[in-house]
Amino acid sequence: MNGPHVVTDPGDSRVEVFRDVRDRDLRGRDGLFMAESELVLRRLLATPHRLHALLLSQGKYEQLEHLLVGLPESVPVHTASLELLGDVAGFHVHRGVLAAGIRPDASELELDAALGHLRDVDDCTLLLAEGITNVDNMGSLFRNAAALGVDGVVLDPSCCDPLYRKSIRVAMGHVFTMPWAEVGPDAGAWQMALKRLRSEWNCTLLGAECCDDARALWDVQWPRRCGLLVGSEGDGLSAASLAACDALVEIPMHGEVPSVNVASAAAICLYERLRSSQT
Repeated sequence: MNGPHVVTDPGDSRVEVFRDVRDRDLRGRDGLFMAESELVLRRLLATPHRLHALLLSQGKYEQLEHLLVGLPESVPVHTASLELLGDVAGFHVHRGVLAAGIRPDASELELDAALGHLRDVDDCTLLLAEGITNVDNMGSLFRNAAALGVDGVVLDPSCCDPLYRKSIRVAMGHVFTMPWAEVGPDAGAWQMALKRLRSEWNCTLLGAECCDDARALWDVQWPRRCGLLVGSEGDGLSAASLAACDALVEIPMHGEVPSVNVASAAAICLYERLRSSQT
């Protein structure tokens, strides 16, 4: 890495990619995503090939300089005052760190490409998400997955973008540490993926759903290879996905509360999975 490019003019064309990031949707445009904060950048640096450019306050650059020395020269590092950085970005809750990253190609996110290394291992836990459209929930799912022993995440076509800036922030950057696959939009692709996970990957699918057919979570016998399937808070799992599951599980609720947030529910289920594997 060469020395940083010091930016003193908010109109500097070299930082155009960072301009007005709050109001610009980077999904699909130039194949980029935007990340913020020092902790997230530290996790992103583990995959330097994903970096496109950095914009840092001078103070953050000095703190992180020892981690940036190995960056390829093709990744420019810009520094600016906190005030100017905020003027460029259009908001000030960036903690002095903005990173533009390169999105993986669709082919890299296919099930076999992204998670094929898990296909034949003895023990495997997958988190399967259907219809998660809230970016806070998406970020929390990734953070929970990283904390609770999940080996990979699989998203159905209706899920929101895990590389949305807020999702990355809520996930504390674990969208970069957790392998994940994204099922394509073709009709029937999600159901085919679930079928393949059962028949070809030898994964037992457990659907988290409050219904008459569901077992209490504490009665579940967790198999060595399994996928926990969670759905949207409003609609839950689709009928087709429920039918694809080997069993349904639920968290018995106290009082008149019918359910908990999907990210919280996933965390509780994954904790039970982790605990059972260690007893």
